[in-house]
Amino acid sequence: MKTKTLKKNKVNVVTLGCSKNLFDSEVLMAQLKANKFEVEHESMVDDSSIVIINTCGFIDNAKQESIDTILRYADAKKEGQVDKLYVTGCLSERYKDDLETEIPEVDAYFGTRELPRLLKTLKADYKHELVGERLLTTPSHYAYFKIAEGCDRPCAFCAIPLMRGKHVSTPIEDLVKHAEALAAQGVKELMLIAQDLTYYGLDIYKKRNLAELIERLSEVDGIEWIRLHYAFPAGFPRDVLDVMKNNPKVCNYLDMPLQHGTTKMLQAMRRGITREKTDALIQEIREKIPGVAIRTTLIAGFPGETEEDFQEMYDWVEQSRFDRLGIFTYSHEENTHAYSYEDDVPDQVKRERADAIMELQSGISYELNQEKIGKTLRVLFDRVEGDYFIGRTEFDSPEVDNEVLVKKADGYVRIGDFAEVKITHAEHYELFGVLV
Repeated sequence: MKTKTLKKNKVNVVTLGCSKNLFDSEVLMAQLKANKFEVEHESMVDDSSIVIINTCGFIDNAKQESIDTILRYADAKKEGQVDKLYVTGCLSERYKDDLETEIPEVDAYFGTRELPRLLKTLKADYKHELVGERLLTTPSHYAYFKIAEGCDRPCAFCAIPLMRGKHVSTPIEDLVKHAEALAAQGVKELMLIAQDLTYYGLDIYKKRNLAELIERLSEVDGIEWIRLHYAFPAGFPRDVLDVMKNNPKVCNYLDMPLQHGTTKMLQAMRRGITREKTDALIQEIREKIPGVAIRTTLIAGFPGETEEDFQEMYDWVEQSRFDRLGIFTYSHEENTHAYSYEDDVPDQVKRERADAIMELQSGISYELNQEKIGKTLRVLFDRVEGDYFIGRTEFDSPEVDNEVLVKKADGYVRIGDFAEVKITHAEHYELFGVLV
């Protein structure tokens, strides 16, 4: 039974999963807007006649969230609150046939590379002149910036190549144009993303070309911070470190998922690197760029991980003192190499191990933050919340890292502006300070 009037040409885009998915949603939204659709991202008002869900299919929790979201909108469609429901993204790429059988209420399912077909279904044109254009869902002063699609790495646990295909780099000239367009809109910070940044250029330039790309992007007027996400440790291009050290626009920040702290598990995961080589790389990065913030991601409970393996990883985290760290519990994914292994670590043990690492990291984060008290840091302000202006230093990415809080009563700062902040107090994941 319809309870409200739906706007015929209004589309609500719902995004699940990572920043790479968010980027894809922004591209889709720009195309829809150019085709005269009214478009919103995760609208609070349920008056859209069309809903498009951009799904994640990475691990069990993400898949479940995607399925729950599809079911919720399928129910809304049955009740007349939505006219058309479409599903795209990684889950749809990977499980399209199953989804069509299990949730037939969805009008059509699309894969990760089927944007033109999705637009055609909506009777919209794919506008080639808009390539690179996006409708930003982030605050207007920062943007995720995808430099490549897909992945050629053979990691045993990862289903990304199944959903995103082989690595394809976007040419430097195109990326510079995209960056110029973003800067013209007021974007000051580019967060470079890809499944693997360090592979950039191998397919089109026959060499790892991330360093040159960063230099070219840094020449764009208006861009003040360039941040590197998802760098692979094996084959890490050392010239990137020179650029980070010498170019003031490149944040002293590196997001490098390392996945484990033992050679045995790294080999089982097919990471192409040993614990010793990992440690040597971390040491080289820290020596070349003093004060660099390293963010990493780990996996707890990979098949064959013993108590001894976990203890070795725990001790390694304790001695490595990463600035930022996240940990996933292992998810047994069909059609990955590791699916042939026995998933022999019980779920409860996986969770306990992950919790132990996060508790350890919380203490490390607290200690590292205490060292910042009394220092003056450059902060980019993202939002206002309650009594505080909330921002980040160059050592922090949005939503996953530390934040800097400044009381509104202590001074005024505009959102999207940089300001110098003297740190007066620090918690585990928050810094408090006053404007200088």
